[in-house]
Amino acid sequence: MSQIYTELPIRIKEMAEGDEEFRLELTNAIFNGLIELKEKYTEGLLQHDVVKIQQIRHKVKPTLSMFDLNLLTESLSKGKEILENKGFSEEFKLHFEDFSQKVEQAIKEVEMLIRMN
Repeated sequence: MSQIYTELPIRIKEMAEGDEEFRLELTNAIFNGLIELKEKYTEGLLQHDVVKIQQIRHKVKPTLSMFDLNLLTESLSKGKEILENKGFSEEFKLHFEDFSQKVEQAIKEVEMLIRMN
């Protein structure tokens, strides 16, 4: 599997400052945040619940920025723009497919970091 989020392990290592236990906790926290993002974003789409999508986007945005998960950040920004201008349109459904691929990739890469321990 090729890595897209190549800066992620570097950022986690920098943040942990050599503390292996903290590095693992941090990696697990990122993993859980990505799982929650996927679940809540999906629920928001299925329920046509803009607020649910806004809340999860707001909750994970600092983590995504801090750990250079830029493709996901950009995808969420695009989704926000579509929702604000066109609502739950066909364009949002296409965006959701793109988002799903990106969040799945991030989850797989973080999971790989967890397994390496």
